[in-house]
Amino acid sequence: MTPGELRAGASLAGVYGLRMLGLFFILPVFAVHAPSLRGGGDLTLVGIAIGGYGLAQGILQIPFGMASDRWGRKPMIYAGLLIFAAGSFLGIAAGDIWTAIAARILQGAGAINSVAMALAADLTREQHRTKVMAMIGMTIGTMFAVSLVGAPFLYRHIGMGGVFALTGALALLAIAVVKYFVPDPPAVAERAKAAAGQRARALEPEQMRLNAGIFILHIVLYAMFVVVPPLLIGAGLPLSEHWKLYLPALLISFVLMVPPILYADRKNRPKPVLLAAVALLTVVEGLLAAGEPGIAMHAALMLGFFAAFNVLEAMLPALVSRAAPAHGRGLAIGVYNTTQTLGVFFGGLIGGAVAKYYGPHAVFAVCAALSLVWLAVALGMRTPPVAAVNGLASLTFSIAAGVQIDGLRDALAGVSGVREAEVLALERIARLKVVPGQWDENRVRKLVTGEV
Repeated sequence: MTPGELRAGASLAGVYGLRMLGLFFILPVFAVHAPSLRGGGDLTLVGIAIGGYGLAQGILQIPFGMASDRWGRKPMIYAGLLIFAAGSFLGIAAGDIWTAIAARILQGAGAINSVAMALAADLTREQHRTKVMAMIGMTIGTMFAVSLVGAPFLYRHIGMGGVFALTGALALLAIAVVKYFVPDPPAVAERAKAAAGQRARALEPEQMRLNAGIFILHIVLYAMFVVVPPLLIGAGLPLSEHWKLYLPALLISFVLMVPPILYADRKNRPKPVLLAAVALLTVVEGLLAAGEPGIAMHAALMLGFFAAFNVLEAMLPALVSRAAPAHGRGLAIGVYNTTQTLGVFFGGLIGGAVAKYYGPHAVFAVCAALSLVWLAVALGMRTPPVAAVNGLASLTFSIAAGVQIDGLRDALAGVSGVREAEVLALERIARLKVVPGQWDENRVRKLVTGEV
């Protein structure tokens, strides 16, 4: 990875981390706080307050992604973080459950996930994109672990209003990180027309296969956590000590995910890694459904779950970004994030309904069945061609100091055999997707070197 790619990955991981830390700080304590609000004794309304964030995200991911294709990534990230901060500050004044619901929905309306992932794809080459997504995924997982330990402490000392205020402050800090640390992406030359022309691409079989995967993954995640905490309590682990199981499992899973991610990247073999991770997910859910594991077995199975989950969370968005065209990435990733968020909603719904009528083991059985369906769907996955990774179709050129950046992208895009062209003005780099054996190499080199 180039220094610019490392900088982009680290800074965007920081943005995700600050935003998700604010969200995670609220989740472990809101249900405990809700009875102190007017109307907070209604568990349905409490569930809406918790899930309203995800519903707003699901509705607005695609519009934010499309808007970023038209008006640029950074402006939409600024707008989304400001909306998120506004929702957080509204939460400070929430004395009733309805105000809390409004605050959570407003937080969710800052739906920047698709835009941030599209920006990460804009700033990195295809062969390193999974690494950047892994950096983001590991940061989110770390923030989740930090929240499990820190949220009860913060709630005890600064209250829910203070937690909401901290969440808003973290969102504003994320804006500063985007402005001063995240590199500027290449300009989008074709605005609405280009984005509109790519809409069908989001519905192609490979995109749909990946969208189905992230949908099932988040159904499994949220359905599981409807029943896992009570089972751990029943096994003898008090709620206040659950972090002692989750935190080591998360941290070890981060180490375990690195070798398969590197293998998938360096060998361009994402399919066997993805299939292995989905198979592991299926086995974990099947074992949870089959018996009454003690705490030690729960810890081992949660380690297996987090290892599979983290690998898949890193690989899926990278594969989506590789399959999407440059001018339609925001839309394609918006569709992806929408299916992800809908998985959150349906996961909670399915987990709660199945647990209510059939018990916790039926929840794990449903999760195992869904994972098995995903495995069957993923068997038909097409591995991206080696040419897109080893430089035969994806090429990067340094732009000479005397070459004018303005108009260069359009000039490169007009060269025979060039399918896509991106120009990073800050780093003076041009990235091209070309038809092997058919592109005009001499013309490209003259444009990037300034030769007559």
